[in-house]
Amino acid sequence: RGHELPLYRVVDRMAWTGAKHVALHDQLVDLTRNVWKLSALVVDATGVGAGLASFLADQLGRGPRKVIVSPFLFNRKTKSDLGWAFLGLIDGGRIKEYADDGADITRIYRHQLAACTYEVLPGPGKLLRWSVPASRGHDDLLISAALTARLDQIDWRDRTSRGSGQS
Repeated sequence: RGHELPLYRVVDRMAWTGAKHVALHDQLVDLTRNVWKLSALVVDATGVGAGLASFLADQLGRGPRKVIVSPFLFNRKTKSDLGWAFLGLIDGGRIKEYADDGADITRIYRHQLAACTYEVLPGPGKLLRWSVPASRGHDDLLISAALTARLDQIDWRDRTSRGSGQS
C-alpha cells in the first residue's frame, strides 16, 4: 500500500521575542497539550535552545498523551537540508499558510519570506545557504516555518509491542 505524505496547515503564528525560556515552558506545554493537541513538536536545540528542548522532551514525553519532541541542531549541513526540505514542502503544495489576517506577526513573516536570500554552493553536496541578511531584519519566523519540514522525518506508523511469551 502506498504511503501518502502529510499536508501541513499553518493555523497560527506566535513569537516570544526576548522571553526567557523558563517563563515560556509552562505556556509551551499548555499550547502543546491543551490548545493545539500536538502529536509532535520540533524545537531548535542549538545553543541556548538545548535546555528548553531537553525540558520539553522530558515534560511532554511523559503521561498518557505523550508528544514526540524532535530537537533540531543547526549547522551548515542541517540548515541546508532543512532549506531543501522546506522548498520541497512548498513546491509540493504540502504546506498551506493561513490567509493574511492583517496581524503584525503575519506582516513580519511575509517580509522575512520576501527578504530571504539563498545561494547554492558549488560541490557535490549542493549546500543551500539561506537567510535573511541582517540589514533586512531577522529570519526567526521563517526558520520556525521551515522546521515544519522536520516533521517528515518522524515515523508516524502505529507500533505494537509483542513479547516472546517466554520468561
